Amino acid sequence: MDKLTLKRGGQVLAPSLFTVGNMACGFYALMSVHRGEYASAATAIIIGMVFDALDGRVARLVHGESSFGVEFDSLSDFLTFGIAPAHMMYGFILKDYGVWGYPMAFCYALCGGLRLARFNAVAHDSGGSKSHFTGLPIPGGAGVLASFVLLYQIIEEGRPAHTWKFLMDQVPVLYGFAPAMVLVVSFLMISTIPYPAFKQPNVFQPRSVKVLLSVIAFAALIFVYPQNTLFALFWFFAALGPLSLAVRLFLKLIGRGEKPAPQEGPDHPL
Repeated sequence: MDKLTLKRGGQVLAPSLFTVGNMACGFYALMSVHRGEYASAATAIIIGMVFDALDGRVARLVHGESSFGVEFDSLSDFLTFGIAPAHMMYGFILKDYGVWGYPMAFCYALCGGLRLARFNAVAHDSGGSKSHFTGLPIPGGAGVLASFVLLYQIIEEGRPAHTWKFLMDQVPVLYGFAPAMVLVVSFLMISTIPYPAFKQPNVFQPRSVKVLLSVIAFAALIFVYPQNTLFALFWFFAALGPLSLAVRLFLKLIGRGEKPAPQEGPDHPL
């Protein structure tokens, strides 16, 4: 085996290690749901997103992109962001809806699988754009559900002192709409609504004092109010697609329409 082959093997292996970490988080989330530890399951799903974000960036950094990496990452994503959240929501809430709980949970898992399959098909056929995803990325959908479970855990543990009061007042209402939440997120994933990908080079590098201060402020919010901030972040991102679409339709209606966004790119199957 020559040095070139060894080097290429190392380039493919490096991002795959993060993919394995993502898959381990998904498996741990399933085990946590089995034990009735829903907050632990939601936390594992969130940590899985960190591994998922890193594997694509590491692949681009070491030039380790490969068809194997795309397929392996999709399988890992389906476990951590498709199966695990569906199982978590069924055990946490949906089982209380009797015979309807199973199809609602399955709908989320099914739409997550379709979302990933569509991404891979686009990646293999035409490539597409690196600036937009078509439909809500599956980690985003999982983040909406996981952040809700973490937020509700504050009430269950009776520790709402250091929280956003307005947001916490809405949690019982959101709990009642949990089935609709699962279904809406499911259909957003298989929709054709464009979502920003944030994969452009240097997109997260601060270029001014204002940007740097914004990043610091956001990090402070995560540190002080982790559940509240994550919930607001994921819900804002999920709503960003429909809101942007509504704005574009309105502008088109008044004669200032924009060209439709290109389809998603192939370098990370979200």
